[in-house]
Amino acid sequence: MLPVSYQLPAAIVLLVGGTVACFFGYRLFRIVLAIFGFILGALAASSLFGASDTGPMLIAAIVGGLLGAAVLMAAYFVGVAMVGAGLGAAIASIGFSAADREPGVFVVVLLAIAGAVGAVYLQRYFIIVGTAFAGAWTMLVGAMALIGDPGALSAAAAGDVWVVYPLTPAPGREWVPIAWLVLSLVGVGVQMGFTGGEKGRVGKLGKR
Repeated sequence: MLPVSYQLPAAIVLLVGGTVACFFGYRLFRIVLAIFGFILGALAASSLFGASDTGPMLIAAIVGGLLGAAVLMAAYFVGVAMVGAGLGAAIASIGFSAADREPGVFVVVLLAIAGAVGAVYLQRYFIIVGTAFAGAWTMLVGAMALIGDPGALSAAAAGDVWVVYPLTPAPGREWVPIAWLVLSLVGVGVQMGFTGGEKGRVGKLGKR
């Protein structure tokens, strides 16, 4: 978990990174990979230290973030596959949540694999949808922290389940999945219509 004094800058990073991913995810996909690679790497590395170990934790966060960004930027197709896998897992969660059930491991793995394979062949659409949804969620976490909800960023830094699984929000945040869905669809629409391809259009699959 990040020290309190560093949570505001981290919230700004989440908000800006989420905005770029949500509305410019396809156009700036390598940058988006670097942003999310940095965030994931920083959170993973900083979790090795307690909040009282400020110096070592910040160094670990920076090093881990740079490594995560480098890995995802270098492994472009791995990043594409991860987007597809994430969408497949999200579809499994949404489908089973609608029936008040938990998806089995086999179903999640199967849909994640199907999503990864589909993303390789339909990169443009999977990237647009995946970055819009991931960016919208990152925007929400950052925005909530900035407007006075310190629990949002604390939960993000600590790996709280409601941050990782938006469909199971913390008590009192039942509105968050709805806002996430609406913002995600707006992001998809913006990318499809304006920022997601040559001259802002998605229809021309042969060129970017």
